[in-house]
Formats: sequence, structure tokens, C-alpha cells
Amino acid sequence: MMKVTDDRGNRDARMLWWRDATFGMFIHWGLYSIPGRGEWVMNRENIPVTEYEKLAWQFNPRHFDPRAWARLAKDAGMKYMVLTTKHHEGFCLWDSKLTDFTSVRTAARRDLVREFAEACRAEGLKVGFYFSLMDWHHPDGDGRGIEDAAARERFIAFVHGQVRELMSHYGRVDILWYDVPWPYDAAGWQSEKLNAMVRELQPHILINNRSGLPEDFGTPEQQVKPESADRDWETCMTLNDNWGYRRGDNHWKCAHEVIKLLGECARSGGNLLLNVGPDEEGRIPDESQSILRQVGAWLRRNGVAIYGSHRARVGWVNFGLMTAKGKTLYLLVDKWSGSELTVGRITGKARAARLLATGEAVAARQEGACIHLTGLPEAMPEEPFCVIAVDFEDEPSQASGPSCLWLTHDWGDPLKSPTDGKDA
Repeated sequence: MMKVTDDRGNRDARMLWWRDATFGMFIHWGLYSIPGRGEWVMNRENIPVTEYEKLAWQFNPRHFDPRAWARLAKDAGMKYMVLTTKHHEGFCLWDSKLTDFTSVRTAARRDLVREFAEACRAEGLKVGFYFSLMDWHHPDGDGRGIEDAAARERFIAFVHGQVRELMSHYGRVDILWYDVPWPYDAAGWQSEKLNAMVRELQPHILINNRSGLPEDFGTPEQQVKPESADRDWETCMTLNDNWGYRRGDNHWKCAHEVIKLLGECARSGGNLLLNVGPDEEGRIPDESQSILRQVGAWLRRNGVAIYGSHRARVGWVNFGLMTAKGKTLYLLVDKWSGSELTVGRITGKARAARLLATGEAVAARQEGACIHLTGLPEAMPEEPFCVIAVDFEDEPSQASGPSCLWLTHDWGDPLKSPTDGKDA
């Protein structure tokens, strides 16, 4: 058996672009976009395989334009894209030789993964492939391999073979994003052997933690929750309530919410992988596009406060949130209180401050651990967050104290007050 050998130095070198990127696009797309009732429709509605297979002969996305998807991601300020090459339904968006249940051998007659990968590269974006280990379509994918060794070996060979195809025929792949390792653990999936093969074919690749091994980064879902101080992580989040396309789901996060999520990830040293769910024709909903372009416009003015921010002990403020990078604190202000702003419990000596979007100087006065910013515009000069950059002589941080004991208490999110979400 091949062993995964990857020392910390090599990993740091491979992770460098990803840590700087901060923001990526997740795309859930498959046959489930046709009924438009979410990506788990086959399972939740108990649709037999023979009935569900018929959707493949209706799936002919005439409006699928991967360059348009990639341009949207780029306009949104995203640096990489991750596509569901195969979701739990088992339908492959590439030319797999191990099954006929593919976009090439049914109505579309197209290798959608190839088109996606080429579009990402054309727009200068990193390429990510999502791959579901769980497979409702495969006859041995129903868990029978727990008791039946022959069934397990057939299914493991199938899974490893499909991953090999994805790693072998589509050029450089930057991210492999596994999902749902049911019904086996890492030993059952032979994950060490699988991932060693992946790294042999794509030495630079980043692999997530959902094959049962920690690998390069953790994947908290629908919440901003760093795993540990020395672990890379990426929050995956839906833009509305569903991953796959669902008609009538209009519970959209606004640009303010998305930027706040980005800031929360950035201040804690993580990434945000934000999902869109194209419809059966390959169209990303207009609402998704509008929100993402608003976020991108803000990032073009203020992205330095987000991209490449490092994990820092900052965050206890009453005006929005803070990120940090090197010797600079970035104050993301969405609660504007007039011409003055104070930041407390800051260690380090402040040198200067400025409005990030315009470069306009802001008067800064330091009294002990408090930074007082004065002469600000009476009205908030930019929505949804106005960013003030404060430069220090050394790397700043935010100290705890008698009234901030929660900072060292295990409240789950170390940057939340114990009263957040509770009755005060």
C-alpha cells in the first residue's frame, strides 16, 4: 500500500495560494436541478434508481456557459471554483468509462467537467473537483459492503477508478473536495491508498478532510468554526437555503451578510466557499449573480482587508468586526456612530490610520490600549462596510481582561461573546 507522505513544509508551500485566496465558489449541479427540489430529492422522495435514471435523458443544459460562470466568480472576487463532478445521485458530469450514467453518454453528449476546468483556467481561477464517495446509483453503494467483502471491493475499485479518471484527464486540478464517506471509515475506503494515488498524479493538489483523513484542510459546513489554532479550514455555505437548485427558495443572503461571513473567516484564518445552484439549463439564478457582483464591487475597493488575512486575536468590537494582516488592523465598520470611533484593548503602538477605499487619512490618538479615531465623516461613507486601516509599529492584537474572560472560555467560537444568541 502506498503511504501518504507530506511534511509540513511541503504542505505550507502548496497551501500558500489557498490561504491568500480566502474566497471561492462552490457549484452544486446535477440531475436534481430538473425537478428543482434540492440535491437530496432522490433520497428524500425515495425515487427508485430506474425512475431517477430517466432524468439523464432530459438533462441537456442548452444555456450552460462555463466561461460565464467563471467570469461571475472572478467579478465576485473569488479565486477558485469547486464543481460537483458527481453528487450523491451518482450522475457523472465527465466522460467516465466506469459507468454509462454520465453527461457524455446521455442527452447532453458533453463532458461538462472538461468545459468547466478549461473555463476556470481561461479566467485565471484555480480548479476544484468535488466528488461524492457516497453513491445512490451504484448497485454496491447501498452499504451492503459492510457485510459483503466482495461488494465492498467492487465499490472501492469503482470509486478509486473514478477518482483516477478525474485526476488523469483534465490537466492540473488544484483541489479535490470529497464528500460523505458513508458507509465506511478511512480504512474501509482505503483512503491512504486513494490519496497517495491522487498526489502521485497531482503533486500540488489540496485535499479536504472528508475521506476520513485530516489531509490539508477542514470543512465546517454552514458555520464559521475554526477547528484548531494550527489547522487550515474552509467554511462551505449556501447563498440561500439549498445547495442544489430549488424553485421557490428565495431566502438569499444579502451582500452585507456575505461580506460579514468573509470577514469572520478572514479574521480567523479561514476561507469561505460560497455555493450557487444552477438550474437545469445551466443558468445561475439572477439573484445569486446580483449578490455576488455587489460583493465583488466591494472587494475591489477593500479586498486587502480580506485576502490573505491571518488568524489573530481580534474581534471584540461594537462597530462590526476586525481583520488583521501583518502590522495592520482593518476595521470593518457597519455601525457608524458619527465622527469618532474607539477600539479598545489593543496591544501595539498605532502609527497612522486611513479610509481604505480612498486612502484619506484619519486622525488617530492612542491612550494606553485604546485607539481613538476622530474627524470621520458624519455619515458612513461606504456601504455595507466602511473599512478603516490602522497601521502599527509591530503586529497588533487584542488583549483580554477581567471583563473579557469569555475570550479564554470554550464558547465554541472564540470570537463570540457568551451572550451572543442568548438572553443577556
